[in-house]
Amino acid sequence: MIGNDPLDLEGQIAFVTGAGQGAGRAIALTLARHNAGGIAVNDFVAERAQAVADEIIALGIPACAAPADVSDIQSVTAAMDAAEAHLGPITLLINNAGNAGPSASMKPSPVFWETSPDEWDRYFKTNLHGVMNCCHRALPSMVKAGRGRVVTIVSDAGRTGEQRLTTYSAAKAGANGFMRSLAKEAGRYGITCNCISLSTLEPPLAEPEKSEFLASEQAQKHVSRYVIRRFGKPDDVAAMTLFLCSEAASWITGQTYPVNGGYTFAV
Repeated sequence: MIGNDPLDLEGQIAFVTGAGQGAGRAIALTLARHNAGGIAVNDFVAERAQAVADEIIALGIPACAAPADVSDIQSVTAAMDAAEAHLGPITLLINNAGNAGPSASMKPSPVFWETSPDEWDRYFKTNLHGVMNCCHRALPSMVKAGRGRVVTIVSDAGRTGEQRLTTYSAAKAGANGFMRSLAKEAGRYGITCNCISLSTLEPPLAEPEKSEFLASEQAQKHVSRYVIRRFGKPDDVAAMTLFLCSEAASWITGQTYPVNGGYTFAV
């Protein structure tokens, strides 16, 4: 390569939520491969977080597990305190944790008027409050450093709406709006705040279950709605995250980038 690598992360320390599997794991590993100075791997399952941290350490990059439920601000604060004590000040925050949180699986719900506030809470706690909790703890370190990147993974459900996912759509839309406002507050300190909007990714299944699912009539019907006829892969998300964390994106903030195979278009 001629000249400097525009995607070199220059030894910065990253905290990646929901990084024990899927897109979060791919993000953590990709940042490590592009000269991050250390990665704190968050997941609500401690064993998953440690397994990914071990993968990163095997690449020669410092890492630690940072188990926490992002919906609990005290747990988030303790995890980030421990991560910074081990790795140094956090200047890259990736808010990837989502879906329905640690206590429930995500699936289409009844129509909104047949749901209960208890069901609303589990989506808002992870997808909106979790983002706010992590930003609240991480931003002071970035302000002090005079630099930083916040990347939040949202959903096309929040951009365009999805029936029977009304509360999830609302929570993701809230996170999107929060990031735009945060971008205006943080920009003067050299901190950018952006979102990546996803549609459906391949499920985190082991082979041969994944191949069987992707070949199923249900999956083929779903994927036919995409201009690029496949589900997203974790590396698709990781690549855009790396770009937004890099110096190449230093003049981009308050934006939402669809990474969705053409499921929806944005102007």
